[in-house]
Amino acid sequence: MEKPEIEWLAQYRKGHVEALGKLVEHFRRPLSGFILNMTERHGDADEIFQEVWFRATQKMDSYKQKNFLSWLFRIAHNLIIDHARKKKPVMSLQDPKEARAFEETMPSLERGPDEEVHAEHLGQKIKEATGLLSLEQREVFLMRTENVSFKEIAKIQKTSINTTLARMQYALAKLRDALKIEYEELSHEA
Repeated sequence: MEKPEIEWLAQYRKGHVEALGKLVEHFRRPLSGFILNMTERHGDADEIFQEVWFRATQKMDSYKQKNFLSWLFRIAHNLIIDHARKKKPVMSLQDPKEARAFEETMPSLERGPDEEVHAEHLGQKIKEATGLLSLEQREVFLMRTENVSFKEIAKIQKTSINTTLARMQYALAKLRDALKIEYEELSHEA
């Protein structure tokens, strides 16, 4: 853990509630990004994000690990698994109405209209390809995009590091295959 994180945690444990706000803001982007990419809807992601922090505050006094973000990811991992078990898929990209709603959730970049269309198309393809991965493979892939070590991912998923590495290898192979056309297009543009 970095020095400010240690200080905020110590302050929170002493009863300074504003320190929790600093922790939440510090970890908002990687944690919410991970959760959003692992869930199907923004509402689900928001709910899980809040539940992660609720559970973290309940266990904050007993927290003794070195990597606070990995601990938050582990809590999120468990909540996402529970959430996935309770729900059935809610979106089909075959349905034009749902596909349009899905496209609207893609982040907008400040680009020209033609670049915007291309970026949205590529973003949609990546999201679709990531959705083809098994839950475990997608989780490894998304945590690695947040620079979580394979060792930490193995702890979070309660598997061996070899299993974690294999999941990443399978995920990358599936993504390469699913995005082959897009990769070739980008290679020709460069």
